[in-house]
Amino acid sequence: MRLQDKVAIVTGSASGIGRGIALAMAKEGAHVAIVDVNEEKGKATFAEINQFAEGLLFIKDISIKENIEEIVTEVVKKFGKLDILVNNAHVSKQAPFMETTLEHFDLSFGTGFYPTFHFMQASYPELKKTHGKVINFASGAGIDGQVTQTSYAAAKEAIRAISRVAANEWGPDGINVNLISPIALTPGVEQWRDNAPELYDAMINKLPLRRLGDPEQDIGRTAVFLASSDSDYITGQTIMVDGGSIKLR
Repeated sequence: MRLQDKVAIVTGSASGIGRGIALAMAKEGAHVAIVDVNEEKGKATFAEINQFAEGLLFIKDISIKENIEEIVTEVVKKFGKLDILVNNAHVSKQAPFMETTLEHFDLSFGTGFYPTFHFMQASYPELKKTHGKVINFASGAGIDGQVTQTSYAAAKEAIRAISRVAANEWGPDGINVNLISPIALTPGVEQWRDNAPELYDAMINKLPLRRLGDPEQDIGRTAVFLASSDSDYITGQTIMVDGGSIKLR
């Protein structure tokens, strides 16, 4: 129970990586606030985490700043504190570089970068009180410059940039800010695997560990580590949980 009685907010936690993190943290004793726009899947995940620790459910659009402030306020009102912030939610559309539009950037920054920034600002006063942990999300799309990912890569690298700034500014307050760059077998990837098995196998064969990460056991357990006292001397880092796909230097 490495997160016994800790209080966490996990965005985009109705399914996929967010759900895996929420479950991993709840199983370690954390009170998790599920934040998503998908009501059906959000309720299902909420029911799962409540088997392990009491949580909260917010079906809200976090591209709206006022919703973010309300979520933080309600979490602190319910549990009296905030220890962990996980900014996982992000939506984007792929397009070749020359076909990328301002609308693509608006979507990617509006659902990923700006909510991350606003959640960090809204949560800072509470995280300062608890010497809390912030876990943001990077991507190989930005680090490696993957094709057709212009708007997504830009937003993810912007998130990495502000995370490093916050790590430097908030370190004296006892707040750790780190990032996870994952590759995981999410429902969307499973669908792609079923539709394009040859492309999927080719991707797997390029990974040193020859498999995709499990949202809970691989990505979620890494998030638990970064949220726990075991990571107290780690900040400003991008942790590659990608089967060895990218080796940072």
